[in-house]
Amino acid sequence: PPARHVGPSYATHEAVFPARISIDSLADEAAHGGTILLANPNNPDGRLVSPDALKPVIDRLRENAGWLVVDEAFADTLPDVGLASHLSAEDPVILFRSFGKFFGLAGVRLGFMIAPPGIVARVRDRLGSWPISATALAIGTAAYADRDWIDTTRAQLVTRAAAFDAVLLRHGLTAKGACPLFRLIVTDDAKSLFERLNMAGILTRPFTYDPRWLRLGVPADAAALARLYTALAHG
Repeated sequence: PPARHVGPSYATHEAVFPARISIDSLADEAAHGGTILLANPNNPDGRLVSPDALKPVIDRLRENAGWLVVDEAFADTLPDVGLASHLSAEDPVILFRSFGKFFGLAGVRLGFMIAPPGIVARVRDRLGSWPISATALAIGTAAYADRDWIDTTRAQLVTRAAAFDAVLLRHGLTAKGACPLFRLIVTDDAKSLFERLNMAGILTRPFTYDPRWLRLGVPADAAALARLYTALAHG
C-alpha cells in the first residue's frame, strides 16, 4: 500500500504522503503494512493516542513489514504522551520531536529523531556534517536538563488551558483537544468569529478544508485571557 497519513492533520503531512486514513481505521490499516504517518498529539484538533493504544498498531506493522512514523512535535507538553520509553530497537517506529513548540523557541530550529540504529545511520549520512549549530545544541541541552522548569510549565499549561476552556464554554463554545497549547472550536460562526477576534488583536487559525473550524492558542496569562473574554462578550 502507499504511504499514508492520519488526517486531518498538518498540510505538510498530506504533501509528503497524500493518501489519507482516519484515526478509526488505524489498526486495520496497520494490517496492510506500508508506512503510516501520525501526529500525536495531533494538530489542529489535539487528538491524543496513548502508547498503550498504539502498541497493537506497532505489532501489526511489524508483522506486515510496515512502519509507523510519529510526529511528536507537541508531546513535550504532556508527561505520559511520548512513545520512546515504550519502544525497543526492533520496533518499526520513527519518532520526530520539535524543540520549538513547548519551549517557545521556534527560531532555534532544533529537533531530533528517535529510530532503530539502521535508520538513524542512514539519516545521519544524509544530513551531512553540520546539520545544526553548536548554539542550538547548547540551548536545547540546557532546556531539556531544566526539569524544574519543565514540570512547572506543564502544570501551568494545564491550569491555563482549563481557564481557557471555561471562558469558551461561558460564551457557548466547546473546546476540543487534549494538548494544553491550543484548542479547536467547531462553530458555524467561525468566519465572523475569526474576523471579530482579529479586530481585537487576537490571531486565530481558520481552515479552508473545514470552514467551521477555528484553532486558538491558549492565552499566555490572565491579561490575555481577559482580553479574549472581552472580545467574545462584545461580539
